[in-house]
Amino acid sequence: MITVSSNDAPSRIAFVGAGHVGATAAYAMMLRALFEEIVLIDSNVELASAEAEDLADANALARPARIWAGCYDDAASAQVAVITAGAASHGSESRLSLASRSAAIVRACATGLVDGGFTGVLIVASNPVDLMTVVAMRAAGFAPTRVIGTGTLLDTSRLKQALGDALHVAPGAIDGYVLGEHGDSEVAAFSTVRIGGQTIAQFAAGHPQPDLAALAVDVRDAGYRIITGKGYTSFGIATAIVRICEAIVRDERAVLPVSTWIDRRLGAADICLSLPCVIGSAGIERVLFPPLEPAEEAALLISANALTEALNALDR
Repeated sequence: MITVSSNDAPSRIAFVGAGHVGATAAYAMMLRALFEEIVLIDSNVELASAEAEDLADANALARPARIWAGCYDDAASAQVAVITAGAASHGSESRLSLASRSAAIVRACATGLVDGGFTGVLIVASNPVDLMTVVAMRAAGFAPTRVIGTGTLLDTSRLKQALGDALHVAPGAIDGYVLGEHGDSEVAAFSTVRIGGQTIAQFAAGHPQPDLAALAVDVRDAGYRIITGKGYTSFGIATAIVRICEAIVRDERAVLPVSTWIDRRLGAADICLSLPCVIGSAGIERVLFPPLEPAEEAALLISANALTEALNALDR
């Protein structure tokens, strides 16, 4: 356990939801040593206690941290809280179809955090994440800048991995984004992709051009394949959560594609979807609208409209 002076409170993160995603993200956070204290909150107290004890055992071989199962009051001094609780998806079930089942859970979690005194930055990872980001923001009453959905950060990572394999280059050398819904209407914005300042066509000149349409489908359907095989996803989304937390804790002002309130800026209703955002210690500092090809702009509007319809249905 870390010892700190009375004038130097330890850094703390709270995970609301101790299931596969929450526990895996807490483990990844522990290994990254971003926070000195990690608290797990779950309606299933026995599960949260068991996961916390298991994590504490692992922590004995890692960097010092205090890890325990707690309650919403324990989130009061947390810089970041992550909501991972929600309805589980099954096989090929779309993320949007989870909305009504997840909304009540996420709403209760956000309300519990506020009632417990939480005043930090809220990250939402529950699916369908774009709708649940709206639900959490409304329930918490926070400014949109303080509520961040994991959005298409994971999809963008998948796109970079797929392009890296196709172009025989490290995924980390690729810049580009998947935008819109984290789900079936997401937009692989290939026009934003650059490798060393070159477009995909320029980089692949003299070599077979990758099938971009097939890559986009492969990226979109990755989550369904994983859920079909193991019943849930965990490692990818957990790493995305850690990356967002890094940008906050280190005040990086990193640009990441996350789900945020777009305030009718796509001609759609007030919804959350993914665009590149500048993220620092206070949350989202800027929302960026990259120039897109006409077909990509049209697809992004279709994605926004799909989310608008789903949110309207949820609100009825």
